[in-house]
Amino acid sequence: MRFSKKNFLLGAALLFLGTALGFGLGNFFGAAPLIGCWENDLTPVPDTEFLTPAPSSVPAVSQPSAPPEKWVCLTFDDGPSKTTPAVLEALNNAGVKATFFVVATGYNEKYLPLLTEASAAGHQIALHSASHEYSDIYRGSDAYWQDIALLKQRVSPYINAESIRYLRFPGGSTNTVSRRYGGKGLMKQLKSEVEQKGYQWVDWNVCAEDAVGGKPSASTIFRNVVRETGEQTQCIVLMHDSSSTRTTAEALPDIIAWYKDNGFAFCTVEQVVPLP
Repeated sequence: MRFSKKNFLLGAALLFLGTALGFGLGNFFGAAPLIGCWENDLTPVPDTEFLTPAPSSVPAVSQPSAPPEKWVCLTFDDGPSKTTPAVLEALNNAGVKATFFVVATGYNEKYLPLLTEASAAGHQIALHSASHEYSDIYRGSDAYWQDIALLKQRVSPYINAESIRYLRFPGGSTNTVSRRYGGKGLMKQLKSEVEQKGYQWVDWNVCAEDAVGGKPSASTIFRNVVRETGEQTQCIVLMHDSSSTRTTAEALPDIIAWYKDNGFAFCTVEQVVPLP
């Protein structure tokens, strides 16, 4: 079945409805300093433009393959780290492909070779940040793109960084922390620039809440994912494979099994979200 414009619009409507019901991106999202995001850094209303189909003038061959009507993308931010091998093992054992929005802070340099392994296994590698320091990357447009350039430089020995066209803003596209450093209109400007440069930014509509303080247990992470999925049928799940989220890897087999039992197909982001 082809993924029609009607299905995309329905998906976007479901995501927006999910927000109104309390399942929207960012409403439950919090994290420790440096890696992650504080709950009040996100605006209450998500931006679902990342699920908008590309213009019809773009040749069909450039579009992702048509996904099923019920799908889930498992995404992981802030790796690679010492947690990443366990995440990869759980994914590979289940035959599931995921998307990794990676960082290269300098502190995780010894884990960057894992990007080669993940890519070879069929997982999607996408961009997140070199530093994940809000005060640096959100000083303005130039600062943001300098951070992305540094990230690509640091990961290029392990993957083809120039071919990566998907990214995730630290804190999400609706974050408010950027206003402290770059002004109220910065995120709108950055989203426009991202698309002009041929990238696609990606948010989420299900949050595992695995990067909040207190290091939630695997069972808590599993319950968070189930709760936030709710009645949604098209889900992009935010999780983390940072050094402090080991229990995410422990929860992953149960999360995968639950989605399988409920009829979800697993996709990478590039399979369901078109490029601009």
